[in-house]
Amino acid sequence: MRTIFPYFPKIRTNFLLLWAVFIIGFLSIPQAHAQTYQISLITCDPGDELYSTFGHSAIRVLDTDSGRDLVFNYGTFDFNTPFFYVKFTRRTLDYQLALTTFDQFLYEYNYFKRSVWEQVLDLNPEQTAAIIDFLRTNYEPENRKYRYDFFYDNCSTRIRNLMETLLGENLKWNEPDTSEAKTFRDLIDEYVYPLPWSDLGIDLALGAVIDQNATEREKLFLPDYLSAAFGRASVVGDGPSRPLVREENIIYDFPEREGNINFLLSPYFLFWMLAILFGVFTFVGFKRKRLYLGLDIALLGAMGVLGILVVYLWFFTAHSQTKSNWNILWAFPLHFVGIYGLLTGKRWVRNYLLGALILADLALVIWIFGIQSFHPSILPLLLAVILRTNFLYYHVDKWKPEKASG
Repeated sequence: MRTIFPYFPKIRTNFLLLWAVFIIGFLSIPQAHAQTYQISLITCDPGDELYSTFGHSAIRVLDTDSGRDLVFNYGTFDFNTPFFYVKFTRRTLDYQLALTTFDQFLYEYNYFKRSVWEQVLDLNPEQTAAIIDFLRTNYEPENRKYRYDFFYDNCSTRIRNLMETLLGENLKWNEPDTSEAKTFRDLIDEYVYPLPWSDLGIDLALGAVIDQNATEREKLFLPDYLSAAFGRASVVGDGPSRPLVREENIIYDFPEREGNINFLLSPYFLFWMLAILFGVFTFVGFKRKRLYLGLDIALLGAMGVLGILVVYLWFFTAHSQTKSNWNILWAFPLHFVGIYGLLTGKRWVRNYLLGALILADLALVIWIFGIQSFHPSILPLLLAVILRTNFLYYHVDKWKPEKASG
């Protein structure tokens, strides 16, 4: 889903906004002339950047008489918003409905070679007029902003909700009788798999709440799924039943780009190499009766930083998807307390090590029983935490820290 619109150079932004305000007046049309307007769902392929990974949906309104051709885009926000990044991470940043010409909308997708297709809707004049009036009202300055939610309120769900609200019982989604059960995390993984580090970051940030199965309606937060649903849907109750989509047009059809995944730089490979390194040093340390605490300080420090991030996203933001994140069992903020105990030789450090060992084991149990799905690349990190806390628990009192310089 689009979050920015880079095809608007700053030098033209004010002009385009003034122009948009001017042309919006024509959208207040009498119902009798609604047949001159064509409403389409525009769907855009995913891009290479994380913000464009999931594709995009928008609504096209074409006046077949005058040739005016506009796109209503629910997926934009203002980078000039005060405290932009703070609001973005805390989910207090407002998104907004933007208006542009069809040609301007297509500029970015042509530039980045992303395919675009159109589904022209088969609506009666009353339904067409209702949609245009809804969009016109939504574009009023006091109405165009909304609080974005990736799963439940985005550029695709806004269009889904618009259709359900205005067509009511006349809209039948015709959901498939049998479909593969997918969790919200499964749906995300379909798109971020070619971006292993982004995939890891998303899995670390999002909690167990996204490991529930999504209904067919909930799947429509993704543009591809919304497009497929439009293709199945029908309009009933105002004459013979008819497909919602009258025709489909391919605007851009670029070849699919092959993923360029360097396995040697992926978290899977690097984390397994790290786990093997910890295994080797643990074996050597056992033979030489040395602790090699430098390794543990680095490992626990990294886990502690991740733990702070998990706590922040869980308790101090408005994101509903970052709650109940059991990554906190191994990425634990109090690992910094453990580092202090290891460096100073505190007597209670063995209790900390036992607790960290139990929590890491519990994380594996939660993963195995499907309470939350962790990213596969964290398995070697979990094993490293379990190995080192177990090793230190039994030997930290026997071998003095001053002998652990490595």
